[in-house]
Amino acid sequence: MTDPRHTLGQHGEAFVAQHLEAAGYVILDRNWRHGKHGEIDLIARRENEIAFVEVRTRRGPLQAAVDAAISSVTPDKQRRLLTLVQAYRDAHRLDGLHWRIDVAAVAVQGTTFVVEIMYDAVEW
Repeated sequence: MTDPRHTLGQHGEAFVAQHLEAAGYVILDRNWRHGKHGEIDLIARRENEIAFVEVRTRRGPLQAAVDAAISSVTPDKQRRLLTLVQAYRDAHRLDGLHWRIDVAAVAVQGTTFVVEIMYDAVEW
């Protein structure tokens, strides 16, 4: 049986990927996993910059989704994201490129999706 939260999350990630592509990014990877540390939802490149994007999808108004997204990226999650980003950069030899970690908050009301991306949301 399909988990409705997982399905909602997949739709949110696809929506953010489309949003990034419309802004001129190329999606390099989706759901990139590295051992027990977890996964990076989206990895996108535009020119000489790589964006590692954590997507958080919630039902309800945008502000509630943004608040939930921000509060869900705990210090422990930030450490795991930094570990994953370093592993990805090492595996793909991306030392010369600027990079950042963004958090994308997706709000879903009915069939309408809205996204707000918080750039450089995780300090490194």
